[in-house]
Amino acid sequence: MATTNQPQTEKAGRTLLLTLLTVIIVVAAVAVIGFLCLNRPSDIIEGQVEGSTVRVSGKLPGRVVELYVTEGDTVQAGDTLVHIHSSLVDAQLTQAKAMEEVAQAQNRKVDAGARLQIINAARDLVSQAEAAVTITRKTYDRMEKLYNEGVVSEQKRDEAKAAYDAATAQHGAAVSQYELALAGAQKEDKQSAAAMVTASEASVSQVESLLEDSYLVAPCNGTVDQIFPEVGELVALGAPIMNILKEDRYVVFNVKEELLPDFEMGKELTVWLPAMKGKDVQLKVFYVRDMGNYATWRATKNVGDYDSRTFQIKARPVDKANATGLRPGMSAIIK
Repeated sequence: MATTNQPQTEKAGRTLLLTLLTVIIVVAAVAVIGFLCLNRPSDIIEGQVEGSTVRVSGKLPGRVVELYVTEGDTVQAGDTLVHIHSSLVDAQLTQAKAMEEVAQAQNRKVDAGARLQIINAARDLVSQAEAAVTITRKTYDRMEKLYNEGVVSEQKRDEAKAAYDAATAQHGAAVSQYELALAGAQKEDKQSAAAMVTASEASVSQVESLLEDSYLVAPCNGTVDQIFPEVGELVALGAPIMNILKEDRYVVFNVKEELLPDFEMGKELTVWLPAMKGKDVQLKVFYVRDMGNYATWRATKNVGDYDSRTFQIKARPVDKANATGLRPGMSAIIK
């Protein structure tokens, strides 16, 4: 009985082994056929839509009084965006204008010269000095004649001469004072007064230039991307108020250097945009730049491999009308 079962067991084992070998051969054949027949998917290069942003800021520190736009609004160059008020700068302007009026008044005074009363008084002094010279001259001539006749002493003649010389000197001084009164201020005084006027006008212009930034306007056409302060908040000198996203759009790709021949300057590319229902857009390369060592693909093998640098590629739409709807952050794919 045992002898009869043994051949049957051996036969079943051979059958099972043959079945397993057949299955393995079939699976291997299917795998080889699939590898040979199926096409390998092409490499996908993915980029991202970007846009240029302009930051709006001003020279005036103050409080945000009113915002005339909201995030997402479309603006044109010159549109008013925000009103900033500064009571401190207003006070500085009032002070600067007051100093300007003082300087102008002083300059007018210098240009006008001496008052009429002062000129008349100086002329009267000249007349008095002339009369004194005339009297002392006659007295001296008389004393000189009497001295020559031996009537008066030499001392009397000298006293008359000294009085005449003093009167002559006083006359000269009176004439000088009169001429100064007619001429007015000195040249240096006039220059100094004019310089003070110029300095005060410059101070007013400086403060007014600050106040020009109390109303900030859009520097370009675009969309209000982000607003930083709220109404009522204080902003410092040069603090950013909002960002304006310009209307230009471009796509940025980061590729390995071995792919650079496909992204030469001026070359046109076709990308499709998942966010725009797979729409195809034609682009033209306008920027190629090495991203630096931080973006280098390091070799994993010491032999037979090399480091590959990464380059940044920028391409803008060839037809802007066909690229309507592009927004920063969208994916752009090249197959």
